Amino acid sequence: MLVAVHRSMVRWGLPAALAVAAWLGSPWASAQDKTWGPKSVQITVGFAPGGGVDLLARMLATELQKRGMTAVVENRPGAGSTLAAAYVAGRPNDGSALFMMNDSYALAPAIYPKLSYDPKKDLAPVIGVAYAPMVVLVPAQSPHKSMADLIAASRATLSWGSCGSGTAPHLAGEMLNITFKAKNTHVPYKGCGPALLDLLGGQLDFGVVTVSGALGHLKTGKLRALAITSAQRAPFLPDLPTVAESGAADFQMSQWQGLAVPAAVPEPLRQKIYEVVSEIVQSPEMQKRLLELGYTPANENPVQFQKVVHSDIDRMNALAKRLNLKVD
Repeated sequence: MLVAVHRSMVRWGLPAALAVAAWLGSPWASAQDKTWGPKSVQITVGFAPGGGVDLLARMLATELQKRGMTAVVENRPGAGSTLAAAYVAGRPNDGSALFMMNDSYALAPAIYPKLSYDPKKDLAPVIGVAYAPMVVLVPAQSPHKSMADLIAASRATLSWGSCGSGTAPHLAGEMLNITFKAKNTHVPYKGCGPALLDLLGGQLDFGVVTVSGALGHLKTGKLRALAITSAQRAPFLPDLPTVAESGAADFQMSQWQGLAVPAAVPEPLRQKIYEVVSEIVQSPEMQKRLLELGYTPANENPVQFQKVVHSDIDRMNALAKRLNLKVD
């Protein structure tokens, strides 16, 4: 089959135009196809294994494997996921490189002044997959039974862990410090998984992590949640009060998660990736699984998700300045 390279493809450059032309002329471009071209894809995660972002990436990889693709997850933790973002920004534009991104991507420009990539130009959001609130946790053996207990204890300095400097849990914890006039000491980790391990071991007084990463430990009783950061109580934790209910009026923060690709990936290919992943996310099995893990399923298309990401970059920048937030 001959495929003409449309004049509009010139703006992507010859390699990108050829990639789209090859894709359009391949059997992968059929309406019934369940992939978007490359037989092997890599989903890069900017955090260590074991946390919520990593878990979601592996769930998507498993579903892609069922569709005949070789899908691997690579963890590149550190610097609030900026190392992973920079890596994916420089990857090929054939749809084989995906970045599992979350709120830390939006916060990074405000606290890392010398990024090696432009967060609004070098990566293209493709699909918003899910939202997840965060929880304030203590070890099961902790004497703190409520946020009131924790706030009272915060008159002395407590140690608290987050999923890393520049992450949404870090920001939420700093907001707690300011709201309750506490001086608790932040201990950053390279992902929610390592923070949860130290929390389980009693090395931290409390932690602020994504609810998706903590839910399993809450169900076993190894950790105790004191509050959730969303505006309303979560249906999967109906008895857990919000931070707002615990004395911090209007406090609310939920973490978004989704996929992005290098900005050089042509728009038709981004749309195809969205369609394939959207079908996965909207399946009854995945919806049920997401809710069980503490996520609120989403399905934002490339245009919608880009608005979320770019507006959050601006919002987080203003908030970080207001809080005088710095990287530890």
